[in-house]
Amino acid sequence: MKKRKFMALTLSCVMVCTLAACGGKDAGADQTAANPAPAEKTETPAETPDAEKPADTQASAEAPSDAAQAADITLWTYPIGSWGDSATVDGLIANFNAVYPDIKVTVEYLDYTNGDDQINTAIEGNQAPDIVLEGPERLVANWGAKGLMVDLSDLWTDEAKSLIYDSVQSACRNNDGVFYEYPLCMTAHTMAINRDIFEAAGALEYLNEETGTWTTENFQKAVQAVYDYGQSNVGAVYCSGQGGDQGTRALVNNLYGGTFTNAEHTEYTANSDENIKALELLKSMDGINFDASIAGGDEINMFCNGTFAMAFCWNVSQEKNNLENINFEVLPMAFPSEDGVPKLCGGIWGFGIFDNGDPAKIQAAKTFIDFMANDEKQVVESVKASNYWPVKDLGNIYEGDELMTEYAKFVEYMGDYYQVVGGWAEARTAWWNMLQQIGSGSEVKTAVEEFVTTANTAAAAQ
Repeated sequence: MKKRKFMALTLSCVMVCTLAACGGKDAGADQTAANPAPAEKTETPAETPDAEKPADTQASAEAPSDAAQAADITLWTYPIGSWGDSATVDGLIANFNAVYPDIKVTVEYLDYTNGDDQINTAIEGNQAPDIVLEGPERLVANWGAKGLMVDLSDLWTDEAKSLIYDSVQSACRNNDGVFYEYPLCMTAHTMAINRDIFEAAGALEYLNEETGTWTTENFQKAVQAVYDYGQSNVGAVYCSGQGGDQGTRALVNNLYGGTFTNAEHTEYTANSDENIKALELLKSMDGINFDASIAGGDEINMFCNGTFAMAFCWNVSQEKNNLENINFEVLPMAFPSEDGVPKLCGGIWGFGIFDNGDPAKIQAAKTFIDFMANDEKQVVESVKASNYWPVKDLGNIYEGDELMTEYAKFVEYMGDYYQVVGGWAEARTAWWNMLQQIGSGSEVKTAVEEFVTTANTAAAAQ
C-alpha cells in the first residue's frame, strides 16, 4: 500500500499565504509578494426572490438573468480534474437545471492531444461552442486576442473583484483590460519523486521533505546519488510535443532564477544567461535525458510505473488520477532553485464564451458561468470537481482530505502567470523544438536564441 505522511497544514491557512504570494499583473517572476486581498471577506450573495428556485439554493445576487429564460447552449471542457468526467459534470448540470430548467446544456469532452484542433475546426466551420472551460493562455491570449470571445466584464462586478485574487484577475484580462475569462480554480504545478528509490539511494538528505523544497546544488547531488544507485533514468526532459511543457519551463527557469517573459508579458526572455546555464546543466547531468519520443503524459505514465525516479509534469490531480497505478510513496516537490525558494508555474482555469452572434445564448452562457462560479453552495462543488483550489477564499473546502492538504503548501510558491503573452501558441511549439535541438547536440545558446526570435516574432504579430 502507498504510504503518506499527513501534513498538519490546513488549506485555509495556505490560501491566506497565497494572497501574499501571488502578485498582480505588474509583478514579475522574481517577485513573491503583492497586495493581498482582504482575507476576512467571504462571498455572501443576497437572497433571490425567484419563486422557482429551491428554498435551499441561493443564486448569486449578480445573476444576469432569471430562471425563465430558454436556450440551448454547448459547453466544451478540457479534462480539468473531474470536469472531464461525464457523471460528475452531469451532476453539476443537474444542480444548474434545478434553478434554470429552461437552459439546456450539451457537453463535449476534450483532451489536450486533440482538443485545440477540435475547437479550431469548429471555429472554422462557424460551429464554435458557447462555453469553454480552460485557462487564460487559450481563452485570453489565443482566442480572445483573435477577437473570438465575449467580453465578460459584466460578470466582473465590484464584489467579484474584491474576492478574486489579484494575480488571477490580471491573468483573465488582456492588456486593454478586457476580461475574456471568469475563473473558477487554480493550482501550483510541482514535480514529484519516487521516495522509495530516493531513500534506498541515500538521496533524501538533499531535500526538505516538510517544505517540499531543495536547492539546485542539492538537486544535482540527489540525482547523482540515484544514478549511482543504479537508476539510469532518473528523469527526462520530455519534448515530443507541448504536452506538459509547464514542467520543463519551470525546471529551466527555477534552477538559476531565469524568467520566461518580461514582467509586462510583452516579450520572451528565455535567452537569459540564467536559462542558458540551466539548460547546459541539465544536458550535462547523468540520469537526466532529453527525450524527443515522449511528452508530459508519457512521462507521468513512466514515473508511475517506476521507469523514472522523478516527474516534472505533476500536480495533485496527477497523483489522484494514478493512485491505483502507483506502488511506491510519491513525494511531491517544488522545482529546485539556487536559494531553495521556488517560483512555480500556476494553473488557472475558468470559463470563456465564444461570440457566436446569438445574444440569447450568450446571456444563458453567462447565467451558467455565474451559477457555477458564484452561487454560494454550488461554487464549492464546482471547485472540488476540479481537484484544485478556489480563486477566492472559500475557507477550507478540503478539510479532512490528507492529499489535498499536503499539496496545498505549494500554492504559496506560485510565481508570475506569464502564459498570456502574445504568440503563446507559437512559443509553445518553438519551446519543444528547441529542447529537441539541444537533445540532439545543438549548442544551447544557439537553440535558445532561435527560440526567442521565433517567439518574439509571433508576439509582435499579434
